[in-house]
Amino acid sequence: MSKIILTAASRIGCVRLNNEDMVLAYDKLIRSDVYSTEFDTETVDRFAIAVADGMGGHNAGEVASSDALNNLKFYISDLPRGLASGEFMDAMHDWLQSVNQIITSKGHTDPSLLEMGTTLVGIVYYNKKYYWLNCGDSRLYRLRNGELTQLSNDHSLSNARGEKKHSNIITNCIGAGIRMPYMDMFEFTEEFLTGDIYMLCTDGLNDMVSDERIKQLICDHSNANMLCEAAIEAGGYDNVSVCMFTVD
Repeated sequence: MSKIILTAASRIGCVRLNNEDMVLAYDKLIRSDVYSTEFDTETVDRFAIAVADGMGGHNAGEVASSDALNNLKFYISDLPRGLASGEFMDAMHDWLQSVNQIITSKGHTDPSLLEMGTTLVGIVYYNKKYYWLNCGDSRLYRLRNGELTQLSNDHSLSNARGEKKHSNIITNCIGAGIRMPYMDMFEFTEEFLTGDIYMLCTDGLNDMVSDERIKQLICDHSNANMLCEAAIEAGGYDNVSVCMFTVD
């Protein structure tokens, strides 16, 4: 059994007029809000924690991120019990193609939503196993023994070129004209250890705050909203969303 202590925040930032990010924080979807909860895995047989960074003109990005996370929440809850790891991963890859089609189709019927899209990074607990998944350039980090490690791989042009500087040109996401999105996905149950802190964020955080500063803030017991505040204080050029939790 693991006790999960979770905080989440999604903020509009200093420049944009609307918030296209969204966070699925276990049992609650949040946007332009803060949230905290705790639970233990003995009382639940599945859950998802995820962050999505929407993109598109006007309000399209917020529609895409909302659709993806709402769809993920209900898809996980409706999965049959007892799927083996390989079967679960196959089901999740099927979900990715399905939600991509849903988001793409909305753009075909409503011109204001044309080529809207969203990133998605998350952790899913199912059948007593932990999985992490990523599509796009939102990030998953782990703090262990004072060392911060980025677990996810940015699906971005700069990363494809081997450049360390982050680029907002992404090469993979849900929607946005991508016909066959892909998803990095790993089962990491044995790596899920007491004392670990996991953090999921949109690039509104890591574009404004260095990994070293992020590590310092987490080590100083900052919660998700404090991390968002650090990005806003640094300029807040984008929406910023963070979900972090401790394995107790």
